[in-house]
Amino acid sequence: MPTQSPAIRTDAIDPRPDHVGSRHRHQKTQTEVEILHAASLSPFKWLYHGFSTRLGGQSTTYSKGQANGELNLGFTVSDDRANVVANRERFLEALTGDPKFPMVMLRQIHSAIALRVNTTRQASDSGFAKADGMMTSEPGLLLAIQTADCIPVLVADRERRVTAAFHAGWRGTLKRIVERGVGQIRIEYGSRPEDLVAAIGPGIGRCCYAVGEEVRNEFESQFSYAGELFREVVNCDPPKEKYPLSFLTARPPGRTNPALHLDLVEANRRQLLDAGLNPDAISEVRECTSCHTGRYFSYRAEGRFTGRMLSVIGIRPEKAR
Repeated sequence: MPTQSPAIRTDAIDPRPDHVGSRHRHQKTQTEVEILHAASLSPFKWLYHGFSTRLGGQSTTYSKGQANGELNLGFTVSDDRANVVANRERFLEALTGDPKFPMVMLRQIHSAIALRVNTTRQASDSGFAKADGMMTSEPGLLLAIQTADCIPVLVADRERRVTAAFHAGWRGTLKRIVERGVGQIRIEYGSRPEDLVAAIGPGIGRCCYAVGEEVRNEFESQFSYAGELFREVVNCDPPKEKYPLSFLTARPPGRTNPALHLDLVEANRRQLLDAGLNPDAISEVRECTSCHTGRYFSYRAEGRFTGRMLSVIGIRPEKAR
């Protein structure tokens, strides 16, 4: 772990027009840590925020023989704790300039529970409480969400200087963790929806997120727009297409039953809209973690043997503005 603060190089904004307001920029340091920044949150100089990737770091557990280490930021069973501590310090140094910057984490349980954080004493390596969302108006404190396919959502009140972070897997999304969380921000801090900005970080995309019919039934019971969140995808099997006579079954040669795919990013964008946010105040990092395992950790794509990324947001201390 280098003792001096690494120089930061800011790359150009990604030009791909994935979605309105979805452009994000990439930030790397000489230690090869990569931090993604959202267009919706970047203009506010009083704000720290960023989405980590797997690039950089010193973990080798999940690197599959690669020469370079990886930035696993979660205390998993397979990785050495010392590696994760060093990785977190490297990430914090790249983001804030301080490897010991206070950071609050949760024991995430796929719930609709969001908590108010009031003090740096709640900063903890293992998570100070069971919940999937948190919010604060305290400067000098980062709120951190762990993911490896689930959707991280960061929210800020640009007028009252409040920040919030949410972890949204399909269960939390079904329970409206983001929509209810924004409602709680309004109650706790008097925030107005028109003053809120949000960023949806990298997670598994509709291209890869196959779910069961029971998941669609659950969403249809809760959301009037559920039909817009699912699509059926017919998967091809190249060996069966090439040698159909070897695979004569009741199914058409070379085809499997349609898989049902869920768009978790869109589901959480709709919750932000239902909570009153302006569409132009929401940006997305539209990259699928399952498609891009060279850049992101993916619980599904890597057979559950994978690291964790962090999505963080916080208010800069006065001296850092």
